[in-house]
Amino acid sequence: MQTLLIILIMLASVLLSFLVLIQEPKGGGLASGFSGGTNLMGVKRTGDILEKGTWGLVIAIMVFALIVNVMSPSASTGGSGLTEQITPTNPTTAPIPPATAPETTTGSDTAQ
Repeated sequence: MQTLLIILIMLASVLLSFLVLIQEPKGGGLASGFSGGTNLMGVKRTGDILEKGTWGLVIAIMVFALIVNVMSPSASTGGSGLTEQITPTNPTTAPIPPATAPETTTGSDTAQ
């Protein structure tokens, strides 16, 4: 099931790329040839269809990504990831005892 959702995400991403490239930028674009003054097959504004398609594909990609995330194995079932790095683990050995300060000799001949 995850493989199907990942394939759908990739397909929607490719279609989204094409829709974004076709859309009319500020100065004109590929869609300007279709949305000219003439009425081509009853469609007056191609920009609206492209914009709705763009929003639909963006929402579809977000929904598919959330579903894949929910379906993935969670950290509580032994999954690896950030949870294992964040949670502290108990040390397996005994702690190292604190070091004692070296004894100083006051009667030594250390003239400089």
